[in-house]
Amino acid sequence: MNGNGSASGSDNGNDRAALEKLAVDFTEAFNREDINEVMSYFADDGIYDEFNAVRHVGKAAIREAFIPQFRGDYGRMRFHTEDMFVEPGPEPGTGKALIRWLLTVEETGRAGGWRGLDILHFERGRLTEKHTYAKSRSPAVDKKADSERVRRAIDDGVLLDI
Repeated sequence: MNGNGSASGSDNGNDRAALEKLAVDFTEAFNREDINEVMSYFADDGIYDEFNAVRHVGKAAIREAFIPQFRGDYGRMRFHTEDMFVEPGPEPGTGKALIRWLLTVEETGRAGGWRGLDILHFERGRLTEKHTYAKSRSPAVDKKADSERVRRAIDDGVLLDI
């Protein structure tokens, strides 16, 4: 299976292997710094949720969100897959993949990285949703009062500025 939606195999074992390959190939396109290849995996109405909760809907919006990364604004970024779970859907080319990764970033004079994960949803060989989560060096909320306010907001299902 590839970003163009072709699938191989019809049993669950083949579907699982094909879905895993699709997820790995998508991730490797980032490491090759090929934005056109990355975008070839997305469905026209795909969704990309960044680690900071900013949501981009549609290929044009997703591409725009990736431009700074592919332009090198953050340095040389590489995703190293550490673990993966895949759940094939009822048809070839559908399912979900969870990829846990280590991201390394190299800039002139400094380097660093962090761990995170992507949850990928595929339908008919296309990426319909990409949800990114990342561990950060500092918490988004650093005061107990803010932590309680955020916890209550989550419990109530409301969004707030922190």
